[in-house]
Amino acid sequence: MVAPLPQQTQQDFKERGFSRRQIGRIALVLGAGSVMAGMPWHKSRADTLPVGGIYPPGSILLNGNEFWTGPFPSALPAGQKALLNGNRYLTGQERQALVESAAAYDHISPDLITPWPGSSDPLCRTVISFCSPTQGLVTCDPTYETVWGVAEWLQIPLAKVPLRADNGYKADVRAMLKANPNAGMYYICSPNNPTGTVTPLADIAWLARHIPPNAVLVVDEAYLHFCNAPSAVSLLGSCRNIIVLRTFSKLFGMAGLRLGLSIAHPALHEKMMRYDGIYQTTMLSVPAAVIGTDSLKDPAEVTKRRSETRKNRKTMQECLSHYGVRTIPSEANMLMADWRKSPDAITAAFAQNHVIIGRSWSIWPTCSRISVGSTDDVQVFCKAMESVASLL
Repeated sequence: MVAPLPQQTQQDFKERGFSRRQIGRIALVLGAGSVMAGMPWHKSRADTLPVGGIYPPGSILLNGNEFWTGPFPSALPAGQKALLNGNRYLTGQERQALVESAAAYDHISPDLITPWPGSSDPLCRTVISFCSPTQGLVTCDPTYETVWGVAEWLQIPLAKVPLRADNGYKADVRAMLKANPNAGMYYICSPNNPTGTVTPLADIAWLARHIPPNAVLVVDEAYLHFCNAPSAVSLLGSCRNIIVLRTFSKLFGMAGLRLGLSIAHPALHEKMMRYDGIYQTTMLSVPAAVIGTDSLKDPAEVTKRRSETRKNRKTMQECLSHYGVRTIPSEANMLMADWRKSPDAITAAFAQNHVIIGRSWSIWPTCSRISVGSTDDVQVFCKAMESVASLL
């Protein structure tokens, strides 16, 4: 059972136009912390555990956008040492070291950085903090759906702006502003999940400068390290309404360790902290914080993993193209493949060949997202395509 929100917090939400029922649902979201998989909008989907709870032994997992190997080798010794102190909570030193390491990585002030146990909590928290029944949410479509689920669960107005081929499948920021000129939050994932496409920094800056005075632009950079695109962090000096989200779950190979960052001006973080945020950002896994700290000090491994991903992605793209399957040019660790028909039988055929591919989005029901795997994974995938080809 989730504890009710403090009276002062409930009053704040009432003043923002939330009903008693909506406030109760907000308490559920905040009470879930980083375990968002238990929330009502997380329905069964192709990148979660299958019926029975486990994948078949030996399966190649190309469905969750995880990296195919674990944390950086250079960071593991410190993490293993931290495990020996797993009986202790954070001393504060580990958190501060992570913040300072992240600040040095992006050449910014440590005051702009807040760590979290993953990026799901701060992502959900932004919707709660800056949207309301009168100030909605605007996103692209398709994109990462967690913000949709929070908005729909809390009955917050939601506008989805379709990605278009004639715009390079990047966010159409002018269409986003037009979709709701009075929204409380605009969300851009860049590189986007599931397309892997990058929204130019100039477009992000334009949107930040034209949204309402009290609104925020959340830029989800979970996949930024897979490409050479500049970060929206560079805009924080001139655009104080931007919140940048990062995660260690992707290129850093730490999906199961749960570690993320939000980067924004302190005033925005203060608004996010109004609802028990301080508790969440101080309840970090000690080994995760230590591994994350040392990973940010190893740019050579970032470059190596980026290069390997590009090479393997190109091989997968060429394999799909060989069988007439169109893909969207991606700059991340995923491809969106268009089968031109329902992917159900194709997904099942891959599974019979021990390859688990990802899900579809309702706007593109004939497409599947496929994560980029290791060189060996890609060889198995291409071999499986020989069997799948008969279904195309």
